[in-house]
Amino acid sequence: MPLRIVEYNRSAAVKYAHRWAYARNPAYYDYGSLGGNCTNFASQCIYAGSRVMNYTPTFGWYYRNAGDKAPAWTGVAYLYNFMTRKTESIGPFGREAPLSEARPGDIVQISFDGMSFQHSPVVVQTGQNPAPENILVAAHTQDADYRPLGTYTYKKLRLIHFLGVRR
Repeated sequence: MPLRIVEYNRSAAVKYAHRWAYARNPAYYDYGSLGGNCTNFASQCIYAGSRVMNYTPTFGWYYRNAGDKAPAWTGVAYLYNFMTRKTESIGPFGREAPLSEARPGDIVQISFDGMSFQHSPVVVQTGQNPAPENILVAAHTQDADYRPLGTYTYKKLRLIHFLGVRR
């Protein structure tokens, strides 16, 4: 049976981001002491906006508990690879896009060293012409809500712009 595409609920993702930006949802493990919690938090927000996980072993995107989760749930590069995958499969999906296309509920990934991406904040608000100065994000690890993207010291940015959810 072919998968159908439904809308990604951006407002639900943003509402979740605001609710948990400075707290931890007890339904999820806090990976802060294991290198950072930012992509775990981003995945929780994306899940709030998609309401579906992909339980494909290794290459899916899911969380059952701290010891049973896909690498894409907590890993910056793995999240990018899953969300921008070319093969159609269950779950949210998007594409890398210019920052000018940022919308609330999207994910910006930050490279501090210019070689790899290490942080995954969630876009919660944008100005009329989205740019680092007027894109506001929520994040874990260094907890933030409504933080201007331009206040990070970074070498590169990439946007995961969500296109929908396959069910």
